[in-house]
Amino acid sequence: MINPIALAVACVLMSSVAQIVMKRGMNAVKQADPVATYLAAFTNPYVLLGFFLYGLGALAWLWVLAKVDVGLAYPLVSLGFIVTFFWGVFFLGEPFSWIRLIACLLILLGVSLLALQHTF
Repeated sequence: MINPIALAVACVLMSSVAQIVMKRGMNAVKQADPVATYLAAFTNPYVLLGFFLYGLGALAWLWVLAKVDVGLAYPLVSLGFIVTFFWGVFFLGEPFSWIRLIACLLILLGVSLLALQHTF
């Protein structure tokens, strides 16, 4: 039996990975006008992988919504901010910021408080 909370976390991780790979793909796109930018993006394998991960995550998220109160499930999505922040720093070389780290800890605290109201 699949644990719906574990699947929700997996969906969040897929969404975060999708952001990272799409950003990597878009870093390679150096077009000046929007049409050329989108054409280059839609042929970039990293961007396409990101779309695939989003789609897979969306399909899995439907099962999560069928099993978990939306009041618990949707706040878990905000954990993606935390994961994406760290992956951006470590995999994309984006700048680390103590303010962002504190913001991530506050998000974690908020999700934890919301989870206390629910039983798994």
